Amino acid sequence: MKNLAGAAPHHEWVVEELRADREFAAEYLKLALASLDNPDERAGGLLALRALAEACGGLAAIAASAGLSREALYRSLSPKGNPTLKTLVAVLKPMGLRLSVVPAPARPKRAAKKSPARRKPLRKAS
Repeated sequence: MKNLAGAAPHHEWVVEELRADREFAAEYLKLALASLDNPDERAGGLLALRALAEACGGLAAIAASAGLSREALYRSLSPKGNPTLKTLVAVLKPMGLRLSVVPAPARPKRAAKKSPARRKPLRKAS
């Protein structure tokens, strides 16, 4: 596949948008962090946090501000990463962001299971 003239890769475009619009960056991260609840979507959430770190000065600068090694930050924000709460808070702080808690969307109530109807015992024919 050849590159299109004047086209920027998606990742670079996202980083530029995050850098340009702080409100967009906050909403982007809010959606990304919500995906951390689902193991099938966790990698996307971590990569979104990584893109935001790149937009806010780069991973090396964020790692230094957070008191982490660059390598540790790369590992934590990789698709298979598993950052601790301490790491998340430390990474968000130099970006001017913090964690907050909101109520989860209400789950639809399931209908109560009915107990199976009891059958009358069969009578023996006499």
